[in-house]
Amino acid sequence: MKRREFIATSAAAAASLTAVGGANAAARAAKQDNAANAGDFKLKYGPHFGMFRHHAGDDLVDQLRFAREEGFTAWEDNGMAGRSAEDQQRCGDAMRELGMTMGVFVGYNGFGRDEFLLNTSNEFQDGLRNHMSNMVQVAERCGAKWCTVIPGNCTQRVEFDYQMANCITNLRAMCEVCEPAGLVMVLEPLNWWRDHPGLFLSKVPQTYLICKGVGSPSCKILDDLYHQQISEGNLIPNIDHAWDEIAYIQVGDNPGRNEPTTGEINYKNVFRHLHRKGYQGVVGMEHGNSRGGREGERAVIDAYREVDSFE
Repeated sequence: MKRREFIATSAAAAASLTAVGGANAAARAAKQDNAANAGDFKLKYGPHFGMFRHHAGDDLVDQLRFAREEGFTAWEDNGMAGRSAEDQQRCGDAMRELGMTMGVFVGYNGFGRDEFLLNTSNEFQDGLRNHMSNMVQVAERCGAKWCTVIPGNCTQRVEFDYQMANCITNLRAMCEVCEPAGLVMVLEPLNWWRDHPGLFLSKVPQTYLICKGVGSPSCKILDDLYHQQISEGNLIPNIDHAWDEIAYIQVGDNPGRNEPTTGEINYKNVFRHLHRKGYQGVVGMEHGNSRGGREGERAVIDAYREVDSFE
């Protein structure tokens, strides 16, 4: 090939590659713009702090704003009670401004302790009431309606049914504070087989029985479908059986506890079922990102767009 022809051919190829590269870049940008402008999700999926920090940065309110721009209308933060009163108020004000629903924070954590199931003394119950009074203040600042309650670990030193009765008795004491404030304690059964061996609550039917025993609008079920897939499966039938006591849903795929579409749970069917039942609560995204960085964060958003595309 002559030099002049080679230069012309090379220039044309370079121009073609530039055009293709530009088109690819434009396509990637358009994809992100479309994702950001796809509208609100059908259900109130609630991310948590840190899930989108590569896009939004470390500031709490900036993370809320980013999520809202992507179509998320809820949020949750297990650690909200441990944040400063200033941050609680700041996050609550931002969510009210953005029209976002604040989901759960951890209101009582009995991990590694069995006192909740063994002690029903006046002194112990007064401590529970005082604790929940503090949680009511947290909820008022951040705008939360629900808080997670983990009664604690069971023991082999006392018959299980006595522990069940003590659990109900102590929850009733806590409801004395929560009911007037409109705060709903959601009891979360957690799997024994992989993550939380020895915890008292492990299955939805057991938690349903407790809620019926307490008999309060401030004591309901948090149905975490990641945990229940491991503990008992049968996700949709258990949702139906316990429906009148379920106030909150959390999700994560199994195995891996990452975003939907990364494991075995058919979340499109589950979310369709919740939508058809008229579920108006939060679906907490209590899981990790299967991939790191900005790419992994975008994959989480894309996964929710996919499973939220039901009719």
